[in-house]
Amino acid sequence: MKIKKLFNEFFESEKAGGLILVFMTILSLLLANSSFQHTYINFWGFDIAGHSLTHWINDGLMTIFFLLIGLELEREIYQGELSNIKNASLPIFGAVGGMLLPAGIFLLLNFGTATQAGAGIPMATDIAFAIGILSLLGKRVPTSLKVFLTALAVIDDLGAILVIAIFYTKSISWINLLVALGIFVFLLSLNRFKIKNLIPYLIGGAAMWYFMLNSGVHATITGVLLAFAIPFGKGDEKSPSYKLQHFLHKPVAFFILPLFAISNTCIAIGGDFQNGLIQPNSLGIFMGLVLGKPLGIFIFSYIGSVLGLCALPGDLKWSNILSVGVLGGIGFTMSIFVTLLAFNNPETINQSKIAILLSSTIAAILGFIILKITLKASNNSVE
Repeated sequence: MKIKKLFNEFFESEKAGGLILVFMTILSLLLANSSFQHTYINFWGFDIAGHSLTHWINDGLMTIFFLLIGLELEREIYQGELSNIKNASLPIFGAVGGMLLPAGIFLLLNFGTATQAGAGIPMATDIAFAIGILSLLGKRVPTSLKVFLTALAVIDDLGAILVIAIFYTKSISWINLLVALGIFVFLLSLNRFKIKNLIPYLIGGAAMWYFMLNSGVHATITGVLLAFAIPFGKGDEKSPSYKLQHFLHKPVAFFILPLFAISNTCIAIGGDFQNGLIQPNSLGIFMGLVLGKPLGIFIFSYIGSVLGLCALPGDLKWSNILSVGVLGGIGFTMSIFVTLLAFNNPETINQSKIAILLSSTIAAILGFIILKITLKASNNSVE
């Protein structure tokens, strides 16, 4: 019951957070294209200790977001949907397909060009946005479908984290990396010796973040490593992992992610922005998210089922999986995050962000409409 309560809390916080993200994104775009344009855009570029305000949000605060993702993933592995290989197989197959096919479509259009590094952009699903849209359909959504989408998005994010660590690390300072990993091993030893006080883990996590930041490996990876170092225990309310996850829900959903959204969508849209939409990079993002995501999730899930490696929950139909797959095309947070790592050219970054926003909006609208139709058909067949 405690785990069910934590899942419901996570789902509800992401639901409200997703709606706030929509509002903040629209507000940011309006301000960036108003008479306050230069003041607003320059504000996010304000220098603090050699880095812009946006940089501190992306490399600092987003580490806390990844910490929450890591804690959620840990819970899923130990006691949640991913603890049972039979239950975990379906979202795992779906997530793998939802990463490989979009990346493949992007590379098909961009291989050998200056933008091929953007293959990771359409790979991940934005949990907050996707759950926020799903929540608009209310009680007609089966719990098993909510769990499938949540598990799929968490696995997607894990995949994106691995992609960032492997493919978007340009140069490595081995001394700093080894110190960071040494701190991680020390924190694991604290866990091993059953030290349950969160303070040494958080202090160690901050030190690990500093050395990881200076190692060349993206500092946000620290959040995931720290999550798995923190004791999980029985996963009840006395568990340090449970306490921290419970504490982080609202700050992440209502402060960190909205701040990330508003600081990274201050895009001045020029009169010829549509020309950028027909470039291979933008087309790769659009086709990857809107087409590749649902097809990859559906096809791989179906193949896994046919091979007997996973099973569709009894209260769901394949049309439900395809519909949720369309919502999987809402890339937003992770897609923008990877964009900032993949490219250095400001124009390419802006074009990519516009393509991500457009693709995510279309995926959200299509996903909502198709889900509404398929869920209504399912309810009518039950009646």
